[in-house]
Amino acid sequence: MSAATHWRLAPDLELDLKTPRIMGILNVTPDSFSDGGQFTRVADAIVHADQMVGEGAAIIDIGGESTRPGAERVGADEQVRRVVPVLEAIRSRIDIPISIDTTLATVAEAALDAGANVINDVSAGLEDAAMLPIVAERGCGIVLMHRLCPPDEDSRSDQYATHPEYGGDAVDSIQAWLLGRADTAMQAGIHPAAICLDPGLGFGKSVAQNWQLIASSSVFADMGYPVLAAASRKSFIGAVTGATRPEDRLGGSRSVTAMQYAGGLRIFRVHDVAAHQQALEQLC
Repeated sequence: MSAATHWRLAPDLELDLKTPRIMGILNVTPDSFSDGGQFTRVADAIVHADQMVGEGAAIIDIGGESTRPGAERVGADEQVRRVVPVLEAIRSRIDIPISIDTTLATVAEAALDAGANVINDVSAGLEDAAMLPIVAERGCGIVLMHRLCPPDEDSRSDQYATHPEYGGDAVDSIQAWLLGRADTAMQAGIHPAAICLDPGLGFGKSVAQNWQLIASSSVFADMGYPVLAAASRKSFIGAVTGATRPEDRLGGSRSVTAMQYAGGLRIFRVHDVAAHQQALEQLC
């Protein structure tokens, strides 16, 4: 297999991956690990979305539930209340793809109705059995991410006393699992080119395992699907740089982006769009 050159977000919409693309993070939550509470007001969210697009974001990823380790779960109604007004406001102003970060089919449908193009599901369609059929019916893009357990049962990467068990090599295990979920998605009727895979950095992995996955970026790039690189500001970066505050992890995050780009990954989910865009332009 070889690296994907495009990602199908709708029957008439594709994202060209011959050059790197940035997915700008927009959390409309009070408790996200890095920027919780900053963009809960629609007006603030619009300003931030405009800024990220101006800095080079090719996709905006909106989330109404924190997926940080230990986060409390948020019901579908509250997620919809948080994300739909923001999504509608941004869609009325910005003509670029929008992703909704959710594991719940009800939220996904509401977001698609409001103008979203992509479902970013950190459970890879396992938390809600209705998710994959909806994606197939609507013809949107889908991100399928690997994780060992839901966020409310997880720990930060630098808090594991022992490495999470993968029954062998973590890279091989996660690659096989992702390919299996891609097969399941296609069996549900999802177009193969609509599938993007995410190794799930920071989700059920120790610090060492996260760096092993990053060093093996080429293995994931060669799966034949678009691959989402999502390391921005995470705790395993702080564990090696000494930056305890997420907002102080930009230098480490940019270094990871450079490593993943060198390994063949082309979609980068980040908080600091301008800095990552500048780094990627220097690498291209």
